[in-house]
Amino acid sequence: MIYLDNAATTRPLAGAVAEAETYLKELYFNPSARYHGGAEVSRMLSRAREFLVGAVADPAEFELIFTSCGTEADDQAIFSAARRGNAVTTAGEHAAVFESYKALKNRGVEPRFAPILSDGRVDEAALLSLVDEKTSLVSVVHVNNETGAVNDIASLAKKVKQKNPRTVFLSDGVQAFGKIPVRLTKEIDFYSVSAHKIGGVKGTGALIRRKGCTVLAPHIFGGGQEGGMRSGTENTFGIACFLHAAQAKFALLRADGERLLALRERLWSLLDHALFTRISPEDGSPYILTVSAEGLRGEILQRELWDMGVAVGTGSACSSKKPFSRVIEACGYGEKTLYGVLRMSFSPETTAEEIEHAAEAVNAAVRARREA
Repeated sequence: MIYLDNAATTRPLAGAVAEAETYLKELYFNPSARYHGGAEVSRMLSRAREFLVGAVADPAEFELIFTSCGTEADDQAIFSAARRGNAVTTAGEHAAVFESYKALKNRGVEPRFAPILSDGRVDEAALLSLVDEKTSLVSVVHVNNETGAVNDIASLAKKVKQKNPRTVFLSDGVQAFGKIPVRLTKEIDFYSVSAHKIGGVKGTGALIRRKGCTVLAPHIFGGGQEGGMRSGTENTFGIACFLHAAQAKFALLRADGERLLALRERLWSLLDHALFTRISPEDGSPYILTVSAEGLRGEILQRELWDMGVAVGTGSACSSKKPFSRVIEACGYGEKTLYGVLRMSFSPETTAEEIEHAAEAVNAAVRARREA
């Protein structure tokens, strides 16, 4: 099977799983326990926090709360910070942010959605026009999970703070962390990440917080783990796997990015341009190529390609019940394009040979459908 749906989830790295296995079989102790075994596991958690924060930010200025996933991290930040006035986000957000914003109106906070451009980036001027003296939170996705478009969150956060210094700034970094160079600035208050997008296991994520941002409140209560911000015994195996996967990813981040950019463009060059419309921008994430076979049904092509040995996506796996992508619709495309969306996303394990075979299969499937 040629797996090109890595934006949905990745195969856990064998090395990371092997390194973390000791926390299932040997060091399975509760990290809150006061005996030596618990202390040893607790030290691993500290190492993981230090590395994961340091990979994208200054540990003197940022800290990390482990969560069960990126969605939980987003939700905790949103419902902690958006408690008054209005909250601004984009029409291109992942469902974890978009649906949470929709729920804010039931809490007395006005959600405001800025439009996005045809490639999935936010319309900066429109976003800033929505920020006023009553804006409590702004959230902008770092890498659009549907198109791969990259938002300049450092610049956006700075401009938001210039309009309202009290506004909290959140970015969903799930598709950026470990994939593109990232450095969090002092204007960014929260940044959410997830393990299973970079070769870790499902069930582990984190919220990176600027230490000066005091609005965060716990949403899971109990034993007071994670500095009182997220109770419940930590998923030590998942966190250890996250640590080792991240170490592997960041060690080769630039080299992998350059190689996958070349493979992404090679795949596009091999696709029959008479059959496909390109949606992903050339300056987007090297990990995502989204196209549309206009007039066809992406989910039908997806099943046929699976039978041909190629796994692709049709958009965000977290909103798979919709007939077509809400995000691509917000990009301004019509129904013929929307129904035919195919998202091909890569990992460092993706090979040139796989790209060649995948292009042949995708072209053949679309041609057969058109002829039928």
